[in-house]
Amino acid sequence: MSRSLDGEVVVITGGARGIGAATARAVLAAGARVAVGDLDAAQAPPGCLALPLDVTDRPGFTAFLDEVERELGPLSVLVNNAGIMPVARLEDEPDQVTGAQLAINLHAVIHGSREAVRRMGERPRDGRLGHIVNVASGAGRLPVPGGATYCATKYGVVGFSEALRAEVRGAGIEVTCVLPGVVRTELAAGLTPVRGVRAVTPDEVAGAVVAALRRPRAEVYVPRSLGMALRVRDLVPRGLARRLTRAMGGESLLLDAARTSERAAYEARATRTGEQR
Repeated sequence: MSRSLDGEVVVITGGARGIGAATARAVLAAGARVAVGDLDAAQAPPGCLALPLDVTDRPGFTAFLDEVERELGPLSVLVNNAGIMPVARLEDEPDQVTGAQLAINLHAVIHGSREAVRRMGERPRDGRLGHIVNVASGAGRLPVPGGATYCATKYGVVGFSEALRAEVRGAGIEVTCVLPGVVRTELAAGLTPVRGVRAVTPDEVAGAVVAALRRPRAEVYVPRSLGMALRVRDLVPRGLARRLTRAMGGESLLLDAARTSERAAYEARATRTGEQR
């Protein structure tokens, strides 16, 4: 049976641009009441409750959710979308950039999910499910040189989501992990898709999120071909898997992007302002 989103309260972090903004528009169109939290909240899509949010400020994150519930009602869905992707060889990555990725990409997902579970579990569900959607990445299943820390955070999101799903099973709370490939957003500036897996748009990822909210799924790959490619890779010996990754262009994906002017512009903005999208 398909779940209706009409009247549900949906919160999206990093929702002012890219995947987050596209998801906000999609759930608004499905009838949800939507709150967006972002450092650049003024850029959020029309129709949202847009509030400033730095996801690394954990007390601030909790206060943000309190304000959303005062304005819109009890939380139904949390989409942990905020994220950054600086790329560099590990020896060239400043410690502050490492810390920012861990704080935004992983710790904020854990904190937001903990808050959501507490809120969803403390009130009668009236037959309605709570739902946590954690936006990871194909890099959460595929190690990519030039993004060791980023991969670590996204592997962490995947593992965290799997463990949390087991914890809340039977409690009326669903957990979905979304793993996009290369998405045409600022975060993917300078990247080219790996061979055999096309780049996707933020609207495609948003559509996959809405589909998972309507009919819950544990993992969602966008595009689906990414999931098939990664499953094949997991079945073969490590040496062959590495050769397949190299043949698809995966091993050079981030290192090649790091040399482009488009990437340099994104990196300067993300590391300076802590962009979370």
